[in-house]
Amino acid sequence: MLHLLLAIIYLAFISLGLPDALLGSAWPIMHLDLGVDLDYAGIISMTIAGGTIISSLMSDRLNRKLGTGKVTLVSVALTALALFGFSISGSFWMLVLWAIPYGLGAGSVDAALNNYVALHYSSRHMSWLHCMWGVGAAAGPSIMGYALTNGQGWNHGYRYIVFIQVALSLVLFFSLPLWKKQPTTVMDAEGNEVPTRALTLAETIKIPGAKAVMLTFFSYCAIEQTAGLWASSYLVLHRGVHPEQAAGWASLFFLGITAGRALNGFLTFRFHDRTLIRAGEAVIVLGILVLWLPLGGVSDLAGLILIGLGCAPIYPSVIHSTPEYFGAERTSAIIGVQMASAYVGILIMPPLFGLIANYINISLLPVYLLGMTAVMLGMHEKLVSIKLINGDSQ
Repeated sequence: MLHLLLAIIYLAFISLGLPDALLGSAWPIMHLDLGVDLDYAGIISMTIAGGTIISSLMSDRLNRKLGTGKVTLVSVALTALALFGFSISGSFWMLVLWAIPYGLGAGSVDAALNNYVALHYSSRHMSWLHCMWGVGAAAGPSIMGYALTNGQGWNHGYRYIVFIQVALSLVLFFSLPLWKKQPTTVMDAEGNEVPTRALTLAETIKIPGAKAVMLTFFSYCAIEQTAGLWASSYLVLHRGVHPEQAAGWASLFFLGITAGRALNGFLTFRFHDRTLIRAGEAVIVLGILVLWLPLGGVSDLAGLILIGLGCAPIYPSVIHSTPEYFGAERTSAIIGVQMASAYVGILIMPPLFGLIANYINISLLPVYLLGMTAVMLGMHEKLVSIKLINGDSQ
């Protein structure tokens, strides 16, 4: 039964990735059909990100009240409903309204599944599950491309994803008896059972190491999303690469993440999460420096792939190590604020670099990425030092 549930969770992670790149792949046509400017996509993406931040912060309370299985089921169903709303929308503001339940559903399921896997499965499964997210994120634009090239329009592209999400909702409904319930009591220092409760945001932030792990996630997602969004423009405007070629090269960054997470799953057999995170940080720094070198095509390609490979172990390994650092009873609350911090990084940092690129120079992309990497490295080492003070010498 445990393996059957794991297979369902793998499907859920693929489903998580499917909608993530749909808007970007369809927007060049969508904005023309809707009669709005190209930059209006930012309003939709910010609305989605806002919803994910809110639902991530609510995840601890929801997990304790409903259980992970029900939260996942409701969230996937809510996402399916929102995507159906996208598929029938005929105006920009309808998309913005449907983006609200989209974000609320995405944030809840992301936090719930990551919390469940961190508590019940090994580090290799966390890496491979996030690799499956990458498979879904790559498949989404392919499905949208199929709809567009066959003259069906972007509405049908969204509808195809809805069918997949509805099918997953049915699978999740029938799998509810398989999910382990979250403990309602924990042992105190004297060995007595005491009831658990959801922590408030203020209480969670006060936990030693919470701020450090939040900033680790914030800066990691700032690196990943900024590199993913601006790499192509950097190659075109700073390196003089042809736009079509630049788009292909930039996709290697995401390929590096997906392939790296598949490899990372095997590395977890030998190395601790902490070691893999440090190795990833070192590879990111190397990749940024290679991208920065004025050597042309080879260094640009190698730099993007290295940055992607470096990013690969960090997100899943930090999540998986959460129970080790904070205890199982606090994991749900900590992962909720981690997810919220991640989405705040996604919401703020890529647009901030857009302003830098527009008003100063896009050539500063490596400097910007290096600065965020320094913050991430510093905050992770602070988290490690707190754990070491508490008696872990690993």
